Amino acid sequence: MGLMSLVSSLSQFNATRSETDFARIAVDRGVSAERSRIAQELHDTLLQGFFAASMQLHAAAESLPADSDAKPRISRVLQVMERVLEEGRRAVQGLRASHERLPSLGEALASVPNELGLLSSVGFQVVVQGRQRELGEELLNELYRIGREAIVNAYRHSRAQHIEVEIEFRATELRIAVRDDGCGIDPQVLQRKGHWGLQGMRERAERIGAQLRILSKAGLGTEVELCVPSRVVFEAKRGPSFLPKSKSALAGAGRA
Repeated sequence: MGLMSLVSSLSQFNATRSETDFARIAVDRGVSAERSRIAQELHDTLLQGFFAASMQLHAAAESLPADSDAKPRISRVLQVMERVLEEGRRAVQGLRASHERLPSLGEALASVPNELGLLSSVGFQVVVQGRQRELGEELLNELYRIGREAIVNAYRHSRAQHIEVEIEFRATELRIAVRDDGCGIDPQVLQRKGHWGLQGMRERAERIGAQLRILSKAGLGTEVELCVPSRVVFEAKRGPSFLPKSKSALAGAGRA
């Protein structure tokens, strides 16, 4: 009787687990479909509307006399609109791609400059060190978002000649560093909420139990460092699989 009871309990447990797995898959698919729908609506309404308005404003600016006092003001408005359009496109791209499995973290971050059309004149490379672990999909997506934001900030604001991303798989943690040799960040900006996406990066890091540090000094560049404890990496991917130990540099956009 004891053995039969144990077999019955195991069967019930496996059936319950299967139902839970199917439910989770269904929820994931539903979320992915909803994100794709939202992305499409944003593209077809908000972004297209902004683009049409910017085209009309461009036409209006060109019709003004060269010495018109209104031209500089319109130019500033157009710059703001172009920035909003760029950020909107990035947001839509993130919504559409969020349900797709990313390649390795190094490959995903190495493709950021080309995907977003960032300056090709800047030297960019991604270096991966240590014994790589396959990352869980949710963790991989969060790390990619944080790393991408750091890369975009470096391109847009640092006026750097070189940008490097270092991904290091340590025994106790996964460390990601994005560094540049640019102008640095004003300390007051680092404390300001909602600027340059820094607050979003901090919130993502906190959500996955990681530590985010931003080290910067005027004229000496900036380093954004993210450290994820090994327990988080292990929990995010059950039964972690190992990739060969390596130290490799992935091809980046721009000069080597």
